[in-house]
Amino acid sequence: MSDEDNYTEEDINSLEDNPQEEQIDSGSVIAGEDLSTLTQDTPIYRLRLVYSRETFHAAWAGETLEPGTKVLVPTRYGRDLAEVIHSIQCEAGQIPQAVTRIERIASDDDVSRAASHKQQEKEAFDVCKKKIEVHKLDMKLVSVHYILEEPKILFFFTAESRVDFRELVKDLVNIFKTRIELRQIGVRDESRVLGGLGVCGRCYCCHAVSDKLKPVSIKMAKDQNLSLNSTKISGPCGRLLCCLAYEHLFYGEQRRLIPCEGTKIFWDGSSWKVSEINVVIGKLKLSTDDGRVIQLPLEAFEKNEGRWSINAPTK
Repeated sequence: MSDEDNYTEEDINSLEDNPQEEQIDSGSVIAGEDLSTLTQDTPIYRLRLVYSRETFHAAWAGETLEPGTKVLVPTRYGRDLAEVIHSIQCEAGQIPQAVTRIERIASDDDVSRAASHKQQEKEAFDVCKKKIEVHKLDMKLVSVHYILEEPKILFFFTAESRVDFRELVKDLVNIFKTRIELRQIGVRDESRVLGGLGVCGRCYCCHAVSDKLKPVSIKMAKDQNLSLNSTKISGPCGRLLCCLAYEHLFYGEQRRLIPCEGTKIFWDGSSWKVSEINVVIGKLKLSTDDGRVIQLPLEAFEKNEGRWSINAPTK
């Protein structure tokens, strides 16, 4: 029995992204503001919120900022610390639409306060987790963050559906005596926030490479001739591997340059059918009705007037 036979279509489809879930807590992390005075010459940087790994663009007209510099910026959650990743070069008329302004470079006191919040966040995590158990809520607490310049604590959690956490918020307000905000995120966002190692041995793409999570579909796995085995094509988050989306464009471009599976080509006095395509190694396998099989490189195929032919020496 093949790997594919061990999994039903329903099992495989459950690995695809749920559009409704991914819309939870969606939107830009940037707080809206008027940037009509932004000019082509204004330096723009790409920043990252360390606690959530979300990235965004911000303008800064002061001294040049080096990667790793901590700055204070307005976000939709409140004024907080962000880390400079790098500066970006904008071509004429190509200034990013979503851009905020860096208020100032973080002081030593800002960095010190952010560090002291780490212990408080651990304690708040334990308290909230216990309260979730008390209220018997079907939700999983992911992380906690104290906003640096706002009297607010953020609690990020995942859940299969909407959760009525009003009583939980009341308890947390009574305990911490400050504003409490619970944010429901998707399972991919959870992996982005927490990080970890993927099956490739590297850090999760969503945590270390890009926070822009693209929907991944089963079709992408099929187009790449991957075994539809859920344990092989899904990540720790339980959804399809992010790298399927990253590599999909390459496969699409390559397949336009070669005949698809099932294509019949007359060559060397016989009718051959493309039976297998390996885009990675750049070879196609062809077979005839009498059982002969050959393997040829992509360069051996060319298309003229809508028909494929083979330009390779005959045996």
